[in-house]
Amino acid sequence: MGTLAEKVATLWPEMTLMIGAVVCLFTGLSANAGIRKLTSVICGLALVIAAVLVGLVPEPSSGVGLGGLAVFIKYATLGIGLVLLLVAAQVPAGLRQVIDAEHVRTFEPGNNIRGEFFAFFLMSLTGVMLTAGADDLAWLFLALELTSLPTYVMVAVSRDKIAAQESAVKYFFLGAMGAAIFLYGFALIYGATGHTDFVGIREAITASGEPSQLLLAGLMLSVIGICFKIAAFPMHFYAADVYQGASTSVTAFLAFVPKTAGFAALMLVLGFVGWPLPQPLVVLLWVIAVATMTLGNVLGLMQDNVKRVLAYSSIAHSGYVLVGLLAGNAAGSDSALTNGLAGVVFYLVAYGLGTIASFAVLGCLRRRGEEVETYEDLGGLVKRHPDLAAIMLISVLSLIGLPPVVGFLGKIYLIGPAYHAGFRWIVIITVINSAISAVYYLRIVNACFFGKPADDVTLVPAVSRRIGAGVAALLAIAMGVGIGGAALIDGANHMTRIIFKSDTQVEAEAVAVPAETGQTLSAR
Repeated sequence: MGTLAEKVATLWPEMTLMIGAVVCLFTGLSANAGIRKLTSVICGLALVIAAVLVGLVPEPSSGVGLGGLAVFIKYATLGIGLVLLLVAAQVPAGLRQVIDAEHVRTFEPGNNIRGEFFAFFLMSLTGVMLTAGADDLAWLFLALELTSLPTYVMVAVSRDKIAAQESAVKYFFLGAMGAAIFLYGFALIYGATGHTDFVGIREAITASGEPSQLLLAGLMLSVIGICFKIAAFPMHFYAADVYQGASTSVTAFLAFVPKTAGFAALMLVLGFVGWPLPQPLVVLLWVIAVATMTLGNVLGLMQDNVKRVLAYSSIAHSGYVLVGLLAGNAAGSDSALTNGLAGVVFYLVAYGLGTIASFAVLGCLRRRGEEVETYEDLGGLVKRHPDLAAIMLISVLSLIGLPPVVGFLGKIYLIGPAYHAGFRWIVIITVINSAISAVYYLRIVNACFFGKPADDVTLVPAVSRRIGAGVAALLAIAMGVGIGGAALIDGANHMTRIIFKSDTQVEAEAVAVPAETGQTLSAR
């Protein structure tokens, strides 16, 4: 591990977001209405400045963790964070509590939560970035909790209905249970290796020759606990209720941000033993992946509430991503089609764009003053708002995994590595589940394009939300046809090959070094 100064030098993007969060708290409490309205702008500026700093700060010198791959995750977090900001910017302004506090003769800062909302928004994104850059178990635990804790409050305050508070309570208690489980797993990893820093853990595992039973138990508990962050079996039960109870814009935030942090944490934890994974971990991830995608899709078929459908869709997509994590980079080839870790990073971006666009469309509409949630509410959308119907179509095609949208490439980069790693059955199960998911996704399309037009459906006066939906849809198409997508997958593939070397690569390097030495001596 480097010195404290070296570590702090790598954290300027994260510190920028935290400074932005503090500034948002102050501007949100200003007695000047104009300054209060600038809070969302300040939030956006913090994201932009942090993105610039990500490319300027030095990479960690410890040689462990995600290394350069963390840079990709940070850029993805900040980029999609800007899209999420467009979608969620008008949430505080629509709350009765904020309206009452800002429209009385004497401004009541104690009842105004505008600043807190955007501060928690930035804090949660900071947690994802800190997770990607973690090099110690204590750091990783705190980063994961920094990602989750602000979302509990965001869910509670996102709507004027009691359902939001109820969802937040469920989310909080189940989140505490998940944190306890993976923290216990971290404790077992420490007990097995005597270290919390990643360098020490890897050295201890290398010295022992093979993972001990205590270490495997710690890794398995850590994986199960982190399943809460990614909404995967057996920690998936909260998703439908929380997604339905929260504001649609906040639901879009939940669908991407904690999930990204969770998968970054899983790559870090599983990276202790490397790929191919030990058999107990293979069995665990195989069962979790299959159960997650199957339960998510089957339960999604049974829903009439579109927000609950998308919640179970989110669960199913976690199962798909676990397929790439299971395969890892065990094949040892240089191709991205054999690198499941690069596929994980790419698919998180593809999934994020598709799901944010779909939730943003729902957030743009109201029926009798309430959020649009059912298939009936979306009926005949193409006749009233063809732009929103087109965005919904693009997002659904991406989530199904059909060309030419980015979701198709995402599934290819998950299934390909699994096939090359020998996991044929899980590839078949993934393809079947993708076909099952098309049923409820196409029900959404059918409602939007062929359903009976719903009465009393109005457009929310939030232009930024429609812009956010459009940006997400356009990016999904652009990456699907190769604009930016190729660079992302190639870069992620290159960095994961450097950081997570498979046994095949290690053996090849071991053979290559003596051969090169012999050639040098012969030349002399």
